[in-house]
Amino acid sequence: MRTVAVVGASLAGLSAARELRSQGFDGRLVIIGDEPHRPYDRPPLSKDFLLGRAEPADLALTDDDELAELDAEWLLGTTATGLTPAGRAVRLDDDHEVVADGVVIATGARPRTLVGQGGLGGVHTLRTLDDALALRADLEAAERVVVVGAGFIGAEVASSCAARGLHVTVLEAAPKPLAALGTEMAEACAALHGDHGVRLLCGTGVVGLSGDHRVREVLLTDGSSVSADVVVVGVGVVPTTGWLTGSGLLVDNGIVCDPGCRTSLSTVVAVGDVANVGGVRVEHWTSATEQPRTAVRNLLAGELVESCAHVPYFWSDQYGVRIQFAGRVRPDDSVEIVEGSVADRGFLAVWRRDGVDVGVLGFNSARSFGRRRRGLTPALNPP
Repeated sequence: MRTVAVVGASLAGLSAARELRSQGFDGRLVIIGDEPHRPYDRPPLSKDFLLGRAEPADLALTDDDELAELDAEWLLGTTATGLTPAGRAVRLDDDHEVVADGVVIATGARPRTLVGQGGLGGVHTLRTLDDALALRADLEAAERVVVVGAGFIGAEVASSCAARGLHVTVLEAAPKPLAALGTEMAEACAALHGDHGVRLLCGTGVVGLSGDHRVREVLLTDGSSVSADVVVVGVGVVPTTGWLTGSGLLVDNGIVCDPGCRTSLSTVVAVGDVANVGGVRVEHWTSATEQPRTAVRNLLAGELVESCAHVPYFWSDQYGVRIQFAGRVRPDDSVEIVEGSVADRGFLAVWRRDGVDVGVLGFNSARSFGRRRRGLTPALNPP
């Protein structure tokens, strides 16, 4: 291969570029990103950045020395609009195209929105640095914040807003937040909100927003409403695949890939939030850093020589509690608290299947969590 194009200039794209160079690719490397910014770290956006403890420069994932070593052409502020059916050229929004022998797709995902969200000021999603800058500025004059969605992003935003002294309400359509963890563990996550004066309303859907030029109320399915100066919508994401129409790539909840991140086109691989690898699409930081190694090796080899073999892992910081989870669990797995207690907000829980550990959750239990995580076998956590 003489030219490789990486579409997506966030963590997964940067990781792929690093792997290309470290695995011996010395040809032309083109990195295309729709944001104008160099790669930056997203997790702090909902935490330290909202609290004013970090600025854009603190989030940088690269420095000038590494940029020189990568020796890449950066096309930032440029959106990919299409991929030719053979996967040999990436079309751009400036009517140019990048012809390449290999393509790494790392376009991530975009936030879901609420109906009617676009016409009102004070309504935000949080995915990009520009999103975070706009939200942080809006919070300066706010008193009442409503967060729609009690997943990790929503919970982290609620935590940051509470730390700023704001009145926060979190709305969750499900009976409990993070219900996939089971009733007891979901209740542990829910209790953190109440511990810090945040109102959590579960089993409550949103039917609309009201206000003139700015949002003033969130209208709920039970006929009630919640007053708001700022609304943050955290109801999940959609993989960014619309630009691939007509490319020949198989798309189903992301770009369909084999266990080696290879797509239906032999010269194209996909990594990160946009990649559905072996039937599973994992939206976590670790996937964006671990999948590129496998994807790049297979791309350069021109065949499947390696499969992804890592145990999914993610973490979240909420209200001063570090929450960590690793593994893939099922509703019929048994779960046991093996250290600490839910009441003390410091514990370690382990999921077992046929007597074997398949998942571990820690609340402020980093050391014990690390030991248990290392004991999880990738083969027992198939997609």
